[in-house]
Amino acid sequence: MKNIGQKLNKRQDFIINLLQDRGYLGISEIVGVIQKQFGEIAKVTVNRDLNALLRLGLIERGGSGRAITYAISGRYSLLQKIDVDHYFKKEADKREAQLRFNLALFPLVHDPLYEDELFHLHKLNKVYQDNIEQLADRSIAREFERLTIELSWKSSQIEGNTYNLLETEALIKEHKEASGHKKEEAIMILNHKTTLDYIVKNKQAFRTISVRDIEHVHRLLTKNLGISPNVRKMPVGIVGTAYRPLDNEFQIREALEQACIEVNNETDPFGKALLLSLLIAYIQPFEDGNKRTSRLMSNAVLLAYDLCPLSYRSVDEIEYKKAVILFYERNNLSYFKKLFIEQFEFAVNNYFRAS
Repeated sequence: MKNIGQKLNKRQDFIINLLQDRGYLGISEIVGVIQKQFGEIAKVTVNRDLNALLRLGLIERGGSGRAITYAISGRYSLLQKIDVDHYFKKEADKREAQLRFNLALFPLVHDPLYEDELFHLHKLNKVYQDNIEQLADRSIAREFERLTIELSWKSSQIEGNTYNLLETEALIKEHKEASGHKKEEAIMILNHKTTLDYIVKNKQAFRTISVRDIEHVHRLLTKNLGISPNVRKMPVGIVGTAYRPLDNEFQIREALEQACIEVNNETDPFGKALLLSLLIAYIQPFEDGNKRTSRLMSNAVLLAYDLCPLSYRSVDEIEYKKAVILFYERNNLSYFKKLFIEQFEFAVNNYFRAS
């Protein structure tokens, strides 16, 4: 699929806005409105515009023969770019948002990355693979230790952990806890390392994802933190958004099963990793530790397919949270996808580099 981020021409933009305003329209109606707006435009030109929008997944076609109509597609809200700064100018309770869990979006999340994005990511991964081939085993181990330290630090920081990067390095390499921090912060960081070690040791198992995999990774990440290892049986609220996930244990497990199906049906491993990260965070299956689990499970998929893992070291935690909230509230993944691609670029350019 091509990238909807590519620039549409003025007629195509106009068609999108027209269908948003009026719903289902036939070709004659569309041509008539376009000719009023742009002057004499041939029907064949409008058909080319419609076909381009169909290929991009922005519109859908219904009916047959002379009864064919066009409308905004179900994937449009998932894929369209959003002005993030403008959206978050409003307080959470005042934003126009999808506040309840929406299982209907799951069949729409397929192919979240476009052809040009996939080409870019796989080209970058070739650089990573070439670098790995030139490194000695000892150098690879050192680089992975560095990535582990930086991921453990950043992933924990996103969750409010106050350890800095140097303190995290001392904790992981020397088992030296930093003064002035809670015991639980050290446990959170060390749990990340334990979980990554487990993933690397068993990485082939993550080519196919199961609910049991998600539960086990969550259990490792939250060990000794007073967090229930089981699928939650109570409602949860999320800071910064009025979105409310499912609160029924059986529906939560059903949603997790459906998420695994969608991820396993995805053909490209980058798409698998991206979707798994978002869907776990969206379902919020556990009382705490959900986004940590989503990041580590996403890395598990990347490692399973010999793709460069992410440390998230350079991500702004506020922007990361905004990207997740946009998926909660608007079922839109465009901003999260942008951050995912940027973090993969960062990882390839900063780890496992051959000197």
